[in-house]
Amino acid sequence: MLIIGEKLSVISKRVREAVQKRDKAPIQEIAVSQWKAGAGMIDANIGPADENGEDLMQWVVSTIQEVVPLPVCLDTTNAKAIEAGIKVHNGEWGRPLINSTSNDPERFPMLELAAKYKVPVIGLTIGKGGLPADAEERTVLAAEIMGRAMEYGLPLEDLYLDPLVLQIASMQDHALHVIKAVRMFQELNDPAMKTIVGLSNISNGCPRNVRPVINKNFLMLLAYEGLTAAIADPAEVMKTIKTIDVITGRTLYAHSYLEM
Repeated sequence: MLIIGEKLSVISKRVREAVQKRDKAPIQEIAVSQWKAGAGMIDANIGPADENGEDLMQWVVSTIQEVVPLPVCLDTTNAKAIEAGIKVHNGEWGRPLINSTSNDPERFPMLELAAKYKVPVIGLTIGKGGLPADAEERTVLAAEIMGRAMEYGLPLEDLYLDPLVLQIASMQDHALHVIKAVRMFQELNDPAMKTIVGLSNISNGCPRNVRPVINKNFLMLLAYEGLTAAIADPAEVMKTIKTIDVITGRTLYAHSYLEM
């Protein structure tokens, strides 16, 4: 499973201040720590970035890739900033990932960029009509996003479907809808569609000591259903991922499997 490190987000005060000051040190320290913890990609969440978004995304991407040989997930609602990030992204480390398009017309430009630059994109199963009610509604939205992707010329293998993880503290029933949706999404195509979640969304609003417990157990349930990728804290989940791989036979058991 691909783990995309979630820690470089302007929601964090430390990251936000570093971005405002163009201070590379904290950004690179966080990026390196996530890489060493097992992340296969780094999420660069710069927020809406309505002002100077293009310069900001280019600075963040370049800052990360100066020290980490990984691709970057470009995370903003600013399409111009996404395009700017794609242009400076070091392809030696793989293709960037766009986060994200959806069934909202305002997000269609992200799909256009994915097709134009031949890079993968996350398709978030939400539209202007509000939150999806259940797994079935999420699957209808996913099918519509898939159809639009093909219209734009984006190969379906470059589309990651996101079932929209919501807080268990206030929307407990949606946890099971998300698990079911991950399974249903894969049945929409042959070969199976790729799936992704923002893992820590499930525990938003929960006590700090409870959050990792919920995150890791939710991840195990999703992995059993075939989840492809998760935006998560690699330091928190990599032992869980390695254990899942052993239990499901994806890797050969050894007493030292957690160290491998």
